[in-house]
Amino acid sequence: MTDFTIRVDQNKYLPAGSQEVHGIITVEASGPVERAPVAEAAEVIIIDTSGSMAYGKIADARKAAQAAIDTLRDGVYFAVISGDHQAEVVFPGTGQLVPADAQSRNAAKAAVSQLRADGGTAMGRWLRRAADLFSAHQVGHPGAIRHAILLTDGKNEHEPAPEFDANLTYCTGKFVCDCRGVGTDWVVAEVRRIGSALLGSVMDVRRPEELEADFRAMTEAAMGKTVADVALRVWTPRAATLNFVKQVSPALEDLTGRRTEVDALTGDYPTGAWGGESREYHVSVRVPSGNVGQEMRAGLVKLVIPGTGQVLASGNILAQWSDDPVQSTRINPRVAHYTGQQELASLIQEGLQARNDGNEELATARLGRARGIAQQAGNEETAKLLDKVIDVDPETGTARLKRVVDKADEIALDTRSVRTVRMRKDPEN
Repeated sequence: MTDFTIRVDQNKYLPAGSQEVHGIITVEASGPVERAPVAEAAEVIIIDTSGSMAYGKIADARKAAQAAIDTLRDGVYFAVISGDHQAEVVFPGTGQLVPADAQSRNAAKAAVSQLRADGGTAMGRWLRRAADLFSAHQVGHPGAIRHAILLTDGKNEHEPAPEFDANLTYCTGKFVCDCRGVGTDWVVAEVRRIGSALLGSVMDVRRPEELEADFRAMTEAAMGKTVADVALRVWTPRAATLNFVKQVSPALEDLTGRRTEVDALTGDYPTGAWGGESREYHVSVRVPSGNVGQEMRAGLVKLVIPGTGQVLASGNILAQWSDDPVQSTRINPRVAHYTGQQELASLIQEGLQARNDGNEELATARLGRARGIAQQAGNEETAKLLDKVIDVDPETGTARLKRVVDKADEIALDTRSVRTVRMRKDPEN
């Protein structure tokens, strides 16, 4: 049985008159390695087969899909979708999910080997078809683990924006989807929107030949999930206002707008499926100011199984007013770290947008500031990616944009801007 724990990191002491309370919620899932029963797990592999996938990419995509199929556990229900301007279930021929075994894997890989690149791109239609596959099969029970992989190399050019919006809304909450963009012609913001709505990861794959290992790793991770759906339930006092709830590790994701009301004071925020892993969340609450010495509970955070009321773990966010400046002005190191990581992501995205808009002054300021934060936070990967876009004078610290930037480097920086690093040293509470 997977065990969950919650730890709250914060400085509860506030100066007189202050109302803002912040806490970093660390959720840890651990325990014996017990995978979910195969009858309660399903996988749909979605491969972009639009015309732009020609010239070698489709061959590597076929290998990647076949690697994912080989990685499925026996008994896990699965299907493969070929996506162009429509969505076709290329395996199984019945258009329904089937359990993985030697025979079905071989048949699926044979079907994948016939994939050809032709047509347009309509990712929302692909996702809707996957959602219908999951729903029609009714895998296991409402707590079943449903996971999809989506690969694309281009823009969503053959699906009107309102249709894409409707399809994404239709799919939200039905399954988790990890997305991959290969090459340099896909739009990071577009694919990130899919990953965000469907609580999955988004990563760039620079070279098509890297897809096979990546698909195998994604499928292995999906096979390791043990709990299908967990919600972060946040209660705040009647006179308080919840400012935001954000996932801050391993990647940034603003969950504030995903709230499902439980009652007037309580809301659930989706976190998706879990295996043995740790994630961190930033919760901010505005409370009425109190008197010196007064203490209150500014929030109660629980981890729950939606629809069952089962509480897996809980923790308090506290506030206490103090006239001791040493107590009340100290910023919790974990709060400071992840606040900086959120600023880093915003600076990178704003800087890249300014660069694409031709505003070199703003781009330089944003990306130069981002480089300093990345170095200070120990985010070496992001610092290296920034060094491919800007030059920084080691003597003065002055930044300037590089005149020539590899498009793949720009995409990598944008894609990975939301991936965070943990603190170098775990601070004391």
